[in-house]
Amino acid sequence: MKLSEFDFDLPDNLIAQHPPEVRGASRLLVCPAQGDLQDQAFADIRQWIRPNDLLVLNNTKVLKARLFGEKASGGKIEVMLERILDDRRFTAMIRASKAPKPGGEIVLAGVATATVLGKHDMMYEVQLAEGSPSIDHILDAHGTLPLPPYITHDADQTDEDRYQTVFAKEPGAVAAPTAGLHFTDALLDDLKAHGTRVMDLTLHVGAGTFLPVKTDNVDEHVMHRERYSLSAALIAELVRTKQAGGRVVAVGTTSLRALEAWGTETACNLSTVDGLRKAMPYAETGHAGDTDIFIKPGYTFHVVDCLITNFHLPKSTLLMLVSAFAGKDRIFAAYAHAVAQQYRFFSYGDAMWLERAAG
Repeated sequence: MKLSEFDFDLPDNLIAQHPPEVRGASRLLVCPAQGDLQDQAFADIRQWIRPNDLLVLNNTKVLKARLFGEKASGGKIEVMLERILDDRRFTAMIRASKAPKPGGEIVLAGVATATVLGKHDMMYEVQLAEGSPSIDHILDAHGTLPLPPYITHDADQTDEDRYQTVFAKEPGAVAAPTAGLHFTDALLDDLKAHGTRVMDLTLHVGAGTFLPVKTDNVDEHVMHRERYSLSAALIAELVRTKQAGGRVVAVGTTSLRALEAWGTETACNLSTVDGLRKAMPYAETGHAGDTDIFIKPGYTFHVVDCLITNFHLPKSTLLMLVSAFAGKDRIFAAYAHAVAQQYRFFSYGDAMWLERAAG
């Protein structure tokens, strides 16, 4: 597959720069497995989620992962933290006029000295000097929220609140699981009251999520790795839901990637009797790991039946993911409709309801 196959024209004015005034007051484009597209409000999601379905949320919490500093030479740097390794070590993307070298010193936010240990792919490993504040303290006191590059303003107090989901609780992400931004506590309570089970998992979205695909041959692209974990209780509920004829509804591509990473790594295809049998031990132990799963057309889905997601960037791996899930032709028809109907795109934009394509 060629990267150009996943391109589309998007007017700049459709890129949402701010969240809707009220959380949840977004539009919803419904793309059922069969039938016509439907323009609705996000609150109408209630009519698409059935009482015996399982709604799976990503409970990751966005860190204030963007820091500014300087090299020992005085050159300015911008640090986008990717992963905290321990109190004194982390990996990060570092932007500077000249790339820092292994062994070089940097100063973060004027309060902490650190040494660049090395670089792997796009990420630097950095170690704080003895006597410096911990990385958690530095982020809390001096970090800013890392809004995506297509949002043109610096993070403000509104972003501090609205670029987190209402169910965020596990710090570790550098980008929000944005489909979850549409949900309110009231909507989740309403779904539960009508019989939908709601559970969560954790996938910490890494800084690599901002990196573009640079290979013209899609198959040559290498995904960044992200940490994820599924509890034993969630896996038990996945099995129970499938056995009872319910559907697994992933809120966001991050939830879907975590569920499918587990399903593919363990050969637990929950659409089969054998896959359900293989899943049973994980209903006792849970599962955690790192994943670089790349879901593109041709992928066989193991777990997820329905997906709630936002609209994604042209030529992005997430556009490839939803094309694999709902069918490329159907996705591109839906995106053309969304552009024509002036839907808002990307992180602060509107949402889609997708049902998995047959086969």
